[in-house]
This record gives sequence, structure tokens and C-alpha cells, in this order.
Amino acid sequence: MAKHFARVLGAQPAIPSAHLVTIEADATNGLHTFSIVGLPDKAVEEARDRVASAIKNSGLTSPKASRKKIIVSLAPAALKKEGAAFDMPIAIAYLSAIGEVNVHKHQLFAGELALDGSLRPIHGALSLAQAARRAGIKEIFVPHENAEEAALVDGISVYGVRTIKQLIAHLGGGEALAPAAPYSARSREAPVSSGMVLETIRGQEHAKRALEVAAAGRHNIAFFGPPGTGKTMLARALASLLPPLTQEEIIEVTTIHSYAGVSNGDVVTVSPFRAPHHSSSNVALVGGGTIPKPGEVTLAHRGVLFLDEFPEFARDVINALRQPLEDRVVTVSRARGSQMFPANFTLVVALNPCPCGFYGTQGAEGNRARTCTCEQYSIERYRKKVSGPIADRIDMWVHVGDIPIEDISIQNTPVSTGETTEARDRIARAHKTQQHRYKAHPSIHTNSDLGADTIHALARITPTAEKHLLHAVKKFGMSARGYHRTIKLARTCADLAGNEEITESDMLEALQYRPKEW
Repeated sequence: MAKHFARVLGAQPAIPSAHLVTIEADATNGLHTFSIVGLPDKAVEEARDRVASAIKNSGLTSPKASRKKIIVSLAPAALKKEGAAFDMPIAIAYLSAIGEVNVHKHQLFAGELALDGSLRPIHGALSLAQAARRAGIKEIFVPHENAEEAALVDGISVYGVRTIKQLIAHLGGGEALAPAAPYSARSREAPVSSGMVLETIRGQEHAKRALEVAAAGRHNIAFFGPPGTGKTMLARALASLLPPLTQEEIIEVTTIHSYAGVSNGDVVTVSPFRAPHHSSSNVALVGGGTIPKPGEVTLAHRGVLFLDEFPEFARDVINALRQPLEDRVVTVSRARGSQMFPANFTLVVALNPCPCGFYGTQGAEGNRARTCTCEQYSIERYRKKVSGPIADRIDMWVHVGDIPIEDISIQNTPVSTGETTEARDRIARAHKTQQHRYKAHPSIHTNSDLGADTIHALARITPTAEKHLLHAVKKFGMSARGYHRTIKLARTCADLAGNEEITESDMLEALQYRPKEW
């Protein structure tokens, strides 16, 4: 009896890993039909024409000319199937059903077919590889452009495929494909600077120190002051201070960026820096949609989310940051289900004291003072955009004021060298200290990850330092959240200074960064 049924494995990309999908093909003699069942979206339904043309242009008989009734089932049927990654497994399932190729249960296929039979890259290849490894699958076949990304996962053989004809030859015992070389952390290049470094910023030494503290403990930071004083430059310089991602973080971040389609198949080895425009919607920032998709807070995972002109964002968009800032995840609930996305990022915001930017400014020595032109109600409305709960979740508030023009003169101010390198070294030492301290706590990477249940055991503090903290709590009406965040901030100051315990000077430095009238 001629073979007419076949089963192969594919996957639906997702975060943190894909959902395995079984593709079953049944091809029996009869009036030609080609149907796909199993909750496919429009892109998956259109695979019928792409698969038919790709097979025909690869020298085989097109399904449309085969005089067969073809049914392709994607299981589980209740899972929504999206995108063009199912083109390759549908084609292989059909070819297997008519006896052209042989596959086994330890192989997984994913890729979009062009009409000439070539493979186009897909989104989420790394999530497919992770799901394959967990399921015990030994081989995964993806488009050639996705092979390097998928090879981040150890324990499986990743084959980069250029054409469906090439894959058929491999499966049929012809010319074999070579597996992609395993990715090695030792082989990756040094992180590339974003171009904005500390040496670029003249003056603002207090703000630079604050930036170093923020990078060392991954603390959220706000820069406020009049326009043109370097707030945006400081925020962008933070990316150049962060240590390179670990192997685990590379996989985590690349999976997210691949799924979202922003990595172009590249491996992400440096901390991401995201800077959405202030007109961004709630969905764009925190994620959402009919079928939940990640937003900017997830794309900034393990990196920096920079919100320039912070009060210009819509109030509901700003308040939507509450959960991710506190829980390090964002949960998006829709009628079709809920999805939890990682969102462990460092928030950096820049804001002016009022809509025109000059409220309360005196002007630096030698500079002309500028006068605020805003009405009082405009100033109050502008400031109320940043609610108390959001302000309390930002660990550091740093004023960036005017500096004398002489200090930034090209003629009079020599450009310092080595400033960024020295800061990186201090930050790297602080991170190493934190890794050693928290090695028994896998969920804690830096001081900002400390929770209320662990902070008292892991952040030792001298009696004098605690006395200053308690005095500040009573004087300024600090919340319990503010109390704990100040301790975490002081712990980072102590790590930069090489102190085993949080000392008086560490606590006083931390207290000066806490939220104040801006």
C-alpha cells in the first residue's frame, strides 16, 4: 500500500520558548484539494500556494498537479498558529506523505518559503531551538540566516538551509548539510560602544557619579533640569558603562529580540538600549494586542529603557510602568489569554522642571538667567503627570543644572581620556562583588533585585548608617518602598567603595539621590 500519511514537528515561536506543533499530512488519490486545519492565521493559510510553487520550482511535482486530496493538520488545534515559519514543515510533511523524503521524530523544521524554493529568515528561531532541546529533539532545520542565532542553544544540531531542494537532498541521503558551529562566548567580539561616552560630556561631575552608581547596581535614575544641560547625553552614556551580557543573558535577550523581529538574525551580545518617542501608546510601551506581543519594556530587558521628555508621555502610559518596575515582569491579559513577558530593565528618564524648561533656574555663573513663561496651573499639571508611586519607584533623582560656558569651551577645556574605562572597571568590580554575594540566590543578580524578604540578611548596615536612614524616613515621610530602595542604593555605593558594610558615607550619598521636589 502506497504511503499517504506523514507526521513532522514544527513550532510556534513564543517567549520564553516556543510551543511545539505537530504537522500531519494526509495525501490520498482524488479530486485535488489542499486544506490546512488547526486554527491557522492568514499567513499560515497562504502557505498552500507558497509550498506548491516552491516544490514545483525545485524540480518536483507540484501538489496542485498531483491529483490528490491533501489535508494538513496543525496540532494542538486549540493553539493559534501564526506566521510563515510553518512553510518548511508543511512542505516536508507533504513530501514525506507521498514518499519523496524520510523524516524521524527527533527532527524539527521551521522556515518561510519563497516561490523559487529558497528559504527566508523567520522570527523567533532561538525560542524554537530552546523548545526543541527541552523536548529531546536532536536536529533542527532553520533558514541559513537563523542558524547562528539558533546555535546559541547547546545539545542540538542546527542546520542552516538555503533552499528546499538542498534540504530534500540532505533528507534523501544526498549531499549532507553541515551543522552550524556551536556558539562560544570566547569567540564573541568586544561590545561596541554606542558612541556616547563620559568623555563626551563636559562638567556635570555629580551627574556622572550618579550614572556610575546607577550602572553598578542597575538602579532607576531620573535626570531633571533645564534644557540643553546634557540630560540626554548622560542617559545615552549609560549603555557604554554596562558590562557585557553573560551567556545566559545573551540567550534570554536574543530570544526576545528574535521573537519581536528586531534582531535581524543577529546575536545580541550587549545590553539593549531602547528610547521610544513620547507619543508611544500603552501597547507600544508595555505590550499587548489581540494576541499579546512584547513592548518596549520587554525589548529593554537586561538593558536600558530611556524615556526622554518623561512628563510628555500620556499619564496612563507612565502609570503602566508600575508593575514592571516593581515585579520585573509585565502581564498582558486579553480575551484570548494572558502572557507574561520579562521586563528587568534599568529605567532612565529625563525631564524639565516645567513645560518651557526654565522654572526655578538661576543660570550658571557667567550665563544669562532664563525666565519661566509658564502659568502656574501648567506647571502643576505638567508635574502631576509623574505620580507619587512612579516617583517612588525611581531610585535616583539627579539635578542637571547649567554649567559656565567657560567649562565647555573647546579652547579652554581639555578632553579627558580614560574616564569611561576607569568607570567601567569600577562598575565591573562592583558587579563581581554582587555576583559573589548573591551566588546562593539565583534570582538576584544585582542590588536592585533585592526583595524585602532578603534585603536585611544580605545588605549589612552599620548602626550609624541606619540611624541616618531612620532619621530621613521620619523627616521626609519616606514610604516602606523608599526605605528599602535607599538601602539597596546605599549597598551599591558601598560596593563601589569596597566596603563590606553600608557605612555612614554610603548612606548619606544614597539619601541625596532619593526623590525630592523637582
